[in-house]
Amino acid sequence: MAKDFYTIDDFDVENKTVLVRVDVNSPVDPGSGIILDDTRLKLHAQTIKELSNKGAKVVLLAHQSRPGKKDFTTLSQHAEALSDLLNLRVKYVDSLFSSSAKEAIKDLRPHEILLLENARFFSEESLSRTPEEQSKTLLVRHLTPLIDYYVNDAFAAAHRSHASLVGFTVNTPSAAGRVMEKELTVIQNALDNVEHPCVFLLGGMKPDDSIDVMENVLSNGTADSILTTGIVGNIVLWAAGYDIGEMNRNFIASRGYEDMVAKSKELIERFGDKVKYPIDVACEIDGQRVDIDYTEIPNEPIFDIGVKTIAYYAKEIRDAKTIFANGPAGVFEDPKFAMGTEDLINAMASSEGFSLIGGGHIAAATAGLGLEDHMSHLSSGGGACISMLAGKKLAAVEALKNCKD
Repeated sequence: MAKDFYTIDDFDVENKTVLVRVDVNSPVDPGSGIILDDTRLKLHAQTIKELSNKGAKVVLLAHQSRPGKKDFTTLSQHAEALSDLLNLRVKYVDSLFSSSAKEAIKDLRPHEILLLENARFFSEESLSRTPEEQSKTLLVRHLTPLIDYYVNDAFAAAHRSHASLVGFTVNTPSAAGRVMEKELTVIQNALDNVEHPCVFLLGGMKPDDSIDVMENVLSNGTADSILTTGIVGNIVLWAAGYDIGEMNRNFIASRGYEDMVAKSKELIERFGDKVKYPIDVACEIDGQRVDIDYTEIPNEPIFDIGVKTIAYYAKEIRDAKTIFANGPAGVFEDPKFAMGTEDLINAMASSEGFSLIGGGHIAAATAGLGLEDHMSHLSSGGGACISMLAGKKLAAVEALKNCKD
């Protein structure tokens, strides 16, 4: 893929102040504030260390959770965790653009690193607006005069048009960090040079995103078959004319996804048996897992695909030369219903084809099985990755492409 955005290689950062937007949003113990998983911190360490080694004065901008959530907290623990990972002191200031934050930025010396406070403590941060509008926010206006370059490494948030993600590109030369660069390059190359047969494994709890992906990759000929699981599989079963039980229909309707049934029916009519759905499902009956044929689903909650479907899908995966996966097959957090997710991840891991895990819960399940290194690519961004697969433009990437030279 020919790059149409700048990377770190395009700028001489020595003795320059570089503002780096990272995505270190991590599971945090709400009581102690202790970070429970440092995967994202490890990912961004490469970009941070490289800039520091090149003599940049590195200012980090990040978020943790969102207002109203229990893990919406300061980034003091993140600074400590980054210090340990980098084996470098990461300074921390508990504000974003106060006089103390500005002084801390001005006082930085080459190779030093400073982490600013949680960007979402600033109420304007979470509003989606154009880069030009975001460039006028207090956050961007206050920090822009203090920096020479802006680097966006936050691929996991790249589908959002928030101030810290798009606003600085308007008036500051901007580049993609190493995480952003790798994600965009690997995913786009995989889509541009897909080897057939190509299978998409789509599940999880966000069927609107998955059905957008389904429509895109079937329409443009990328996918040879779509294997549906999770709530996506239930919707497609319903769309194919099967009774999934009142309880499961009501659950889909309560989530606002009933219109996805009609859209799925249309895709089945257009693309026929390229759209696969479960041939059996696992329900919870009297606290136990019971596998039931798709023609006989009772009025009980569906929590996983059944064993026949697992075998059927696993063969499709092993026979494929390209496999994209997004979303777990069921409620994998419950050991009774982890089988579908785990067995399909194992099938991908044993495949000789190109395998891409699209972030989010299925990435967590892959990591939990210790199979990250058996995949061709494990994306750090569920929402951003699935947006790319659906053929949508990522707001933060478009901003980088149109940045000030």
